[in-house]
Amino acid sequence: MPLLPLVGAELEIPLLDGRLVRHANFDGAASAPSLTAVAEQVTAALPWYASVHRGSGYSSQVSTALYERARRDVGQFVGARSDDVTIFVRNTTDAVNLLASAVPGRVLTLDVEHHANLLPWDRSPGGHEIVQARPTVGGTLAALEGVLSARPIALLAITGASNVTGESLPLPAIVELAHRYGCRVFVDGAQLLAHRRLSLEASGVDYVAFSGHKLYAPFGSGALVGRRDWLDVSEPHLAGGGAVRQVTTGSVEWTTAPARHEAGTPNLIGATALATAAAELSALPEDAWREHENRLHRRLAEGVAALPGIDVARVWSDSAAPIGVVTFRLAGTDPALLAAFLAAEHGVSVRDGRFCAHPLLDRLGWGEGAVRASIGVGTTEEDVDRLLAGLTAWVTGDRAGRYELVDGVWIVLDDPRPVPAGLGLDALAAALSPCS
Repeated sequence: MPLLPLVGAELEIPLLDGRLVRHANFDGAASAPSLTAVAEQVTAALPWYASVHRGSGYSSQVSTALYERARRDVGQFVGARSDDVTIFVRNTTDAVNLLASAVPGRVLTLDVEHHANLLPWDRSPGGHEIVQARPTVGGTLAALEGVLSARPIALLAITGASNVTGESLPLPAIVELAHRYGCRVFVDGAQLLAHRRLSLEASGVDYVAFSGHKLYAPFGSGALVGRRDWLDVSEPHLAGGGAVRQVTTGSVEWTTAPARHEAGTPNLIGATALATAAAELSALPEDAWREHENRLHRRLAEGVAALPGIDVARVWSDSAAPIGVVTFRLAGTDPALLAAFLAAEHGVSVRDGRFCAHPLLDRLGWGEGAVRASIGVGTTEEDVDRLLAGLTAWVTGDRAGRYELVDGVWIVLDDPRPVPAGLGLDALAAALSPCS
């Protein structure tokens, strides 16, 4: 049984053989569907939508109250300290770029990071240094300490959970190590927070960023939460209305965070959605949440490992149990072709490619890519079994469709599946060759 109801949980999709099956979605690590509660709250808020912070009308006052309550609830979701600041952004990438401009010194990362936690730091005024992760957790921590002890580092930016393997380094050890050398810790929580809880106050982590679209709130909002001193004085993330105290034709006086970095009309609906998802996930009994995911992850990982010719990605030989992500490759098979087959003939959605983590995939020797299956609050045992059945069918050669690589994309030749009705796509059917 799913832990929480999702929009589209009973969506039926067509297969090549003409059957309709319930969609088995294992691509939540990229973008998760909306929680039903999130969609309901958005629907309830829409009639009241108006300007935030700038209107005296009743609906504007309601909208402002909704926005600031969302800020409070999102901060509580990650255990923000009383003097922390919560800034609404578009997504994790946006948050990291914001913080990168505010760090008053050098930034240190590992090579296992998502591009969103690698590329923005190159813009940091103090520079950016990348350390290669070692095969063990202890070796990796020692490599980080070697840099931290050798020269001043302002910020250690680390993934809360790898989007490729689901693994993580022990946060208590990371925080203790960094703080010992006067370095702050930023956690990329994009993957972690859809699977595990994090408290800034309890853990000592200084900053965390996350995206609504991975947290079952796909309405274009994310958040950066953490210590306010750097953010109160750094260059505003965007120049514009709402970020200022006073403007003349020759000067500007900027306000402090969070408004300093939220210029323009805020995404009220996105903030409301994110706060609602945070409340729903916070209300889950932690033991039930962890047991649900661990049980399904174990079922999937063991089933995949039992198939001939399949390797499962791993960064550290001694890491703790990962979150619900299993990434694998099948010898002699293009990951994109396997993903197309699973979708067309088994109604299973997975991710294929290099997952915006090219340095990690290259170091693992998986530069040609892999397949990633991610488990979430809506995943069921039947979903896992259907994915394993699809992989078994591929391995045994039980395939019905004919596939061709066109412009770098695998398509089904003579695909009989119809274009979905009611989405205004009928006129485009001829152009959508995979679905025409």
